[in-house]
Amino acid sequence: MPRSVKVGVIGAGPGGLLAARELRREGHKVTVFEKSTRVGGTWVYDPTTDSDPLSLAPDRVAVHGSLYRSLRTNLPRQLMGFLDYEFPEPSESFVDPRAFPAHKEVLAFLEAFARDFGIVELVRFGAEVVRVWQEGIEGWWAVEWRNTDGMVTAENFDAVVVCNGHHSEPMLAEIPGYGILTLLGNRIICFNPSCDIACRFKYHYPFLQINEFISNEDNRVGPLYKHVFPPPVAPWLSFVGIPNKVIFSLMFELQSRWIARVLSGKVTLPSEEDMMASIETYYQELEHVGRPKHHTHNLHPNEIEYLNWLASEVDLPPIEDWRLQMYRAAIENLKSHNDGYRDNWNAAYWTEKSISVPKRNPESNGNISTEGCE
Repeated sequence: MPRSVKVGVIGAGPGGLLAARELRREGHKVTVFEKSTRVGGTWVYDPTTDSDPLSLAPDRVAVHGSLYRSLRTNLPRQLMGFLDYEFPEPSESFVDPRAFPAHKEVLAFLEAFARDFGIVELVRFGAEVVRVWQEGIEGWWAVEWRNTDGMVTAENFDAVVVCNGHHSEPMLAEIPGYGILTLLGNRIICFNPSCDIACRFKYHYPFLQINEFISNEDNRVGPLYKHVFPPPVAPWLSFVGIPNKVIFSLMFELQSRWIARVLSGKVTLPSEEDMMASIETYYQELEHVGRPKHHTHNLHPNEIEYLNWLASEVDLPPIEDWRLQMYRAAIENLKSHNDGYRDNWNAAYWTEKSISVPKRNPESNGNISTEGCE
């Protein structure tokens, strides 16, 4: 008989919303903690900036998110949706019908998703998680949060899923001749105006009080089995959304579905020893090909293999061919540094390619869906 557990989800961005849906689909009791007053996570545009853009001051007023006003998606709209809840076609858009829409279109999509699946009622808004720890060996997971009045409260859960994203804490770099570099809005900030260096964000989990189980060294969060489960405490602690260079919407959905099924007992994880061995093998492979530690969660060029592995774990078929073709075409344009590719995209061709294939329903184990989303 499937197991039902009480789960705390941290963050109501795309990962948290999908985690909440999949967990509830599996019969789990779900509470989502969200610091802000609305769903959407990093897709909620905030025109204000950090009081300390370098993120060095411990008492800085942080702005959760990295959007700038004119930001558009770098993947086409068809790849921003989910397996059974598609991103609207241009004719049915919320506010921006372009093939690569502005951030406000993505936010409207996420808000509609949260409403349609009843996720909003699971979210505790204005709840900033300040501490997460395990009560003794194999005990409850305690989540301590602070509300907008400053009151701190704690609650126990069987499991915790961390979905707070990683686009709010800039990765600083100090390079001789340039000084400290960081990202402010959509600009690289440095002391030499000729510098042209990409900026990254770092994984940041200040609320996790489990240093004996997991660490963050040179932006490698680990050890994590398949970038999701820390073996010593699996499956009771998990992460959604850590990998990058991937089709994020599909990754969020497949990781969430995997976690939900593992918690219900429908999918079994390997032993702790086997998970650790798998992680060590992966680390050795990265070292062998010369990949630095901070690229541990950069999946390219193996992102499709990873997505298909997740799909197989939850009894879904491999990613559809049209999605792969569209993704690869977008990636090639990104690699070519073709700044105009979004507006020169053959939207009609790709729209026809995506709608000509019957859509599948993840709830029917890969069967073709004949029903539209409401």
